[in-house]
Amino acid sequence: MKKIFSLILGAFLVVIASGQEVTPTVFANWKDKVDPSVDRGLNYLARSLLNDGSYPGSYGNSCGIPALAGMAFLSRGHLPTEGPYADPLNKIIDFLIGRQNREGLYTGGQYGSGPMYGHNIATLFLSEVSGMVDPDRQKKINGSLPRALALILRAQAVQKSSRHKGGWRYHPNSRDSDTSCSGWALMALRSAKLNGADVPDKAIADAVAYLYGNFSEKNGHFGYSSPHNSKNSLTGMGLLCLELCGEHGKPSTIKAADYILESFRALEGAQFEFYGNYYNAQAMFQLGGKYWETYADWMYETYLKKQKDDGSWYSREAGQVYGTAMMTLAFTVPYRQLPIYQRDETVDEE
Repeated sequence: MKKIFSLILGAFLVVIASGQEVTPTVFANWKDKVDPSVDRGLNYLARSLLNDGSYPGSYGNSCGIPALAGMAFLSRGHLPTEGPYADPLNKIIDFLIGRQNREGLYTGGQYGSGPMYGHNIATLFLSEVSGMVDPDRQKKINGSLPRALALILRAQAVQKSSRHKGGWRYHPNSRDSDTSCSGWALMALRSAKLNGADVPDKAIADAVAYLYGNFSEKNGHFGYSSPHNSKNSLTGMGLLCLELCGEHGKPSTIKAADYILESFRALEGAQFEFYGNYYNAQAMFQLGGKYWETYADWMYETYLKKQKDDGSWYSREAGQVYGTAMMTLAFTVPYRQLPIYQRDETVDEE
């Protein structure tokens, strides 16, 4: 059973491949502003939650939006067994488990592109919260998660062309793939594997190979269905997934991080900026040093002032709940509370 990761904010010295270190300086400069900003965001997410554990507005009654909000509560160190956000967390857990169908898919509500997005995010959240809940809910999660993971593995195993093999798309029986949906699926599998689930190494390896098939070795960017489309919003996704799957310090990860350093300012006001910012923040923190420090300064400077008076951020693609959850998850990277995003403190140490 996974133990709760309760990590001290000041413990930021981390060795990375280039020999640089992440120091607390960059976050210390922003902490007095970030802490209350995050708390206002979480208050907004708690106030907006409906009694059944779903949300009003864009895609709020799908499984993806509540799951993202649930991860946002966890990212600040809040628990479903105590504290001010225990009730919202438990409502979200119950909502997701109650929406699982006979095939194991977390479904229902408005989905947009397709149910696999919501399913993958819900699986990731439930894997992350497993071990933190009361015994009755843990029993329900223990029954639900294996079925959810089995569906992800079946969806990956659908016969596909070499271009799409190893990835995921909108539906469990899709015969094509995209990197966005695949990123969430891969993180769900990785989280579950870290939590002791029987996830085959081959499934992780095949997903990583699929991502590499959408990576530009020359320029260092990942794309949506090729290395070249939506590269500014998806390179962070590819980099984070590689980092979490053991590719730390490889030439490809350094090249991807360098590409983000060169291009991230174009995210502001662009399509999918909240999505791109979330992944960039997570990925750059994994590398640390100049990557995280440069990105963090820009992110906090740019988006703290865009928070609304009610505590929310607005995403034109998916509304306020989505925007608030994604921005909160990006802001809370230095809190280091979500187990899936932990960084190996021994990497590259002599």
